[in-house]
Amino acid sequence: MIVEESFLSNLLGGVQIDVHPIRGTPQLLAVISVMQPQPLSCRPRQVFTLVGLVFGVGMFSPAPSVFAAEAAAGPPPPPRLVTGAKVTAALPKLEAFATQILRQTGVPGLAIAVVHDDRVVFLKGYGLREVGKAETVDPDTVFQLASLSKPIASTVVAGLVGDGRVRWDDPVIGALPGFRLGPAAIAERVTLRDLLSHRSGLPDHAGDWLEDIGFDRSTIFQRLGLLPLENRFRSVFNYTNFGFTAGAIAAANATGQGWEVLSRERLYHPLGMGRTSSSHADLLAAPNRAVLHVRESAKGAASPRWVARYQRDPGAQSPAGGVSSTARDLSQWLRLQLAGGRLGTGAGGRQIVAPAALAETHRPLIVSAPSRDPAVYRSGFYGLGWNVNSTDQGAVQLSHSGGFDLGAATAVYLLPGESLGIVVLTNGQPIGVPETVALSFLDLARFGRVKDDYLKPLGETFAQMARQAYPQVLPPAHPAPSRPWTAYSGRYGNAYVGALAVKPQGGGLALELGPQRRVYPLTHVSGDTYSYQPSGENASGPSAVGFRVGGDGEAYEVQIDNLNLEGQGVFQRQRLGGPQER
Repeated sequence: MIVEESFLSNLLGGVQIDVHPIRGTPQLLAVISVMQPQPLSCRPRQVFTLVGLVFGVGMFSPAPSVFAAEAAAGPPPPPRLVTGAKVTAALPKLEAFATQILRQTGVPGLAIAVVHDDRVVFLKGYGLREVGKAETVDPDTVFQLASLSKPIASTVVAGLVGDGRVRWDDPVIGALPGFRLGPAAIAERVTLRDLLSHRSGLPDHAGDWLEDIGFDRSTIFQRLGLLPLENRFRSVFNYTNFGFTAGAIAAANATGQGWEVLSRERLYHPLGMGRTSSSHADLLAAPNRAVLHVRESAKGAASPRWVARYQRDPGAQSPAGGVSSTARDLSQWLRLQLAGGRLGTGAGGRQIVAPAALAETHRPLIVSAPSRDPAVYRSGFYGLGWNVNSTDQGAVQLSHSGGFDLGAATAVYLLPGESLGIVVLTNGQPIGVPETVALSFLDLARFGRVKDDYLKPLGETFAQMARQAYPQVLPPAHPAPSRPWTAYSGRYGNAYVGALAVKPQGGGLALELGPQRRVYPLTHVSGDTYSYQPSGENASGPSAVGFRVGGDGEAYEVQIDNLNLEGQGVFQRQRLGGPQER
């Protein structure tokens, strides 16, 4: 879903929010980071540089050797704002805030882990695993992480890079059978780095609808090669769950292990993350598991209620959205991230991931949220599975959010220079709760107070993102009659989605779609236009199904709007002896 950048930049009284939808329906956000915009005039270091450029460096600058040393070492880090005493004082306020926000929003359950100076200083669960049942959330409750899986996956790949088994700039064309993006000149150059930073040139959320209608991972990888890259390769940030997944699977293939096994053996077990898995089956087998919840408005009710309505199996995109974990397990991953790939200090510590390989995941690689006014506002950047930005004080801030519109929302925020990190897990659809908790705590730890009311504007952002991405079906006041059903019945297909069928069923027409031939009833709208209700993470309201009819009175083509966001939703009638079903 596209959200106006100017809309986001004006939220929170000028705080700039970078939002990259994970597209789990018109869905979610994969990344939210918050940066306070600061005019150039408030940045003495930049002003000094500009003055030097205008009037001549020699007038205001120290000796050349000083500049050479600074160029080699980089500018000095900003002063640390976080102390042990501040964190200790912030923790009771965090506890009260977590309790209050559950009461305010009704989100069923929440779990939090905070790490500071290599110590887990806060670890607690709140609320219920499932509405209407007695079991409560604790630090060992397993949650679906959605796109918070991405920085975890890039940590796994960093482990392989540090081991010398792969390199960030390895081409993937030979590692994934059938995976080939764009023309040969580009296909041979697409690397792990390109795919894990969403700069491969694929269209935004490419492949997600194929997952929704039942295609498996390998088929989706093959179909991605049919999408035009145009001139986007390494120049445009387009968030793609299956592009990211392709990069991770290519790295796993180089080891000869499946992703689910590799992630367990290379990261989860060494960190002692015994309840973490990249397998959906393991999630379902967990006895202490949080259930997905969505908000529904009941007729006559004063406010929406939370219900456990859906399940979400993200196995096809496991590296991008399929990890399940607990607050306790993720606290160990936070320690590793903040300690340069090491778990524990002194002689008892272990280097799990090579420092240089892990640091590469934190490096900004592409502009993910261009500034509406680069003279005043900072842009947002993306690294390898991380949103990479800076605070007002110039400190690096790493973050990633995840969510399924079918009922999960998560967020992680790190201030590496402060050795401070927080992860927040919830079992309710995204309305901004985990981001609000995390950002409020970071304010408390640095400034002793919460500087902004984050929940309201974040909730508005998520509500806008949840709006239907494909055209709404608007029946006319006086609909035209349909033709006989025989005019529309038959088999249709295209190379990207494959075959579909339109058949009479139960006194009407139905659409058969996807490899399992899922059946969707068709509702007449007007004339040659019908509608159907899509299913899955990206589904919102009904989508139009429009037939084009030839002079012989028979439809020769059908367009399905929700599948046509990138022009891949037009299907030609298949005649006898034509292309076979795929």
